[in-house]
Amino acid sequence: MTFYDDIYPFYPPQRAAFIVSGRLLAIILVFLVLAVSLLLILPGIRGRTRVFWMFRMTISLFIGVVIVALNFTNSWAEARMTTNATYKSFSNAVIQAEVGLHVGLYGINVTLRGNPIIQFNETINYNEMFSWHDIVEEEYEQALLKGLPNPILYIVEKFTLSSPCGMIFQYRYSGRFASATLWTAFCCWALANILFSLPVVLYAGYMTVATGAFIFFSMASFSTIMNVPQCVFSIGEDSFVTEYSHSFWLALATGVLCAIIGVFVVMLNFLMPEKIKAAFSVGFDSCEDEDQSCPEGYLNSVFLNGEMYLPRTPKLIPERI
Repeated sequence: MTFYDDIYPFYPPQRAAFIVSGRLLAIILVFLVLAVSLLLILPGIRGRTRVFWMFRMTISLFIGVVIVALNFTNSWAEARMTTNATYKSFSNAVIQAEVGLHVGLYGINVTLRGNPIIQFNETINYNEMFSWHDIVEEEYEQALLKGLPNPILYIVEKFTLSSPCGMIFQYRYSGRFASATLWTAFCCWALANILFSLPVVLYAGYMTVATGAFIFFSMASFSTIMNVPQCVFSIGEDSFVTEYSHSFWLALATGVLCAIIGVFVVMLNFLMPEKIKAAFSVGFDSCEDEDQSCPEGYLNSVFLNGEMYLPRTPKLIPERI
């Protein structure tokens, strides 16, 4: 058994590839339970208010789940390429694979997928997570002990404190500020939902605008990494740099949606305050709808005009014998 047989006896068995974040899955399940719970309330709402209430709750839950999920996604910035690179240390074996770097607010996700996926009698499908909260040097040492492929080790080394690129400082601090502003946006979103259920729709609109503003602040914080010289990743004969990815554009769309809803509510509150308050009130009388008929009621005119005096009956005194 030698190194030249493409067998690496000192490497542990390859782990299964990372599929989805457990935190992200838990967040999606929590909001799905909330959505199902709100759907169970719909039969108790009458008239056209039911449709409006369902639409409002759906939009609100979408904004909430996006704000929370953006903290744990690994696609704020990414880069990928297909290249030929050495597979592992102490070997001259060269593989053709797709290398990917996915940057989130709490860490990076490095992927390596063979093209084809099975080469040298081994399945080449890696998806490794490295978090900012832990010491990157320790995670890098653990990656060396696991015997991860050279392209993954090369990318992770760029994010260590000893790397001349200094990428760890750029991404860690920008991610921290972006995460903090996103959690502030989530607090504004929760407060806006509370205010929408109260007769203060104007302030609910203000808080919705504030939600969109803090989402924009998080994007601006993460964008600071693009203002510094970008470190080029060179693997084999190819190279790549990171660019904005799905989570960044999803944050932009959610922020624009919050801003539009907030400004629309504020404008309607000044133009037609009574109607906008009635529209956002779940207890709004639905008898005004065309497809509903109100039952007739009867009032006692005696109680409306004055008090009613009942005649007194004389007491019967028993006769003495």
